[in-house]
Amino acid sequence: MKKVERINVIMRYINNRSRFTISEIMQEFHISRSTAIRDIREIEAMGMPLTAEAGRDGGYFVLNNSVLPQVRFTDNEVKALFIAFMATRNQQLPYLKSRQSLAEKLLGLISENQQDDLVLLNQLLLFAGTNPNNPDLLELSDLPHPTLEKLIGLLLEDRYLLITLKETMSHPIYLLHLHHEKNLWLIEAFDLNEEKKKIVSVDSLTDVLPYMGKKRLSHKKILEKLNKEKAANLVLELGPKAIAQFKKYHPLKAAVSYTNPYQSTAVLEMFVDVKQHEEVTELTNWLLFLGEDAKVIEVPEKVQWKLKERFSDL
Repeated sequence: MKKVERINVIMRYINNRSRFTISEIMQEFHISRSTAIRDIREIEAMGMPLTAEAGRDGGYFVLNNSVLPQVRFTDNEVKALFIAFMATRNQQLPYLKSRQSLAEKLLGLISENQQDDLVLLNQLLLFAGTNPNNPDLLELSDLPHPTLEKLIGLLLEDRYLLITLKETMSHPIYLLHLHHEKNLWLIEAFDLNEEKKKIVSVDSLTDVLPYMGKKRLSHKKILEKLNKEKAANLVLELGPKAIAQFKKYHPLKAAVSYTNPYQSTAVLEMFVDVKQHEEVTELTNWLLFLGEDAKVIEVPEKVQWKLKERFSDL
């Protein structure tokens, strides 16, 4: 890591702590004691309000009620932030209205030369879902479901929620993950009434509230019940090309275990509910998408027949 980048990272590390020691800086950033002391002195010279405490266990304190120096971004950090903004502005992400003010604040922190680079990048780079005639245009289809931001706000306080779906009764759930797939936001949850995992589309929600009922199983108990669910019936060995395809797209409940240090081979194990016709069809399409570098070790018979049908159609 270059010196300028390291000092920026150390400043952020210090900002998040009320007290730190030279030894902690040495261990965190893998630098010598002399380098750590030089970096701290340089940070102090930049205006970081630090005070030293003498003694064997002494360290540094960040003074309260002091104005911290302006955050400084390297050229590469500025480009990384900007390109991340560009690549995700048409992805149905929450808090879209806050992105504009955030971008303006970031622009105020960088130099004019860096701003000129971003203007040029904005003219040259286009990402999927972007209108080439007006890259800054947000279509109605870009906006997320109105319940999404409310859902995120609630789950940060408590993962036990009461969700109401269209034309159904309310369900108490424990939220496991909030997942974005195929331009849809999906809730992976443990249903506290049925005591099993289920996937719910955010688009199907009509309301979401904190759940204050009695069926609040502990996180440990929920994991125990999930571990008792049906064993994997689909096992694949993936080569490097199949792993690359897997990273481009994979079903929510699919996960790989790498089998070498270079992450060029992997094993995938998952359960396929063969009673769900739509799930079998989607899985068949996905297996074909993985390509010839995916070796089938175990597969449900229904999926085998579906694959044969696809090949016979071809």
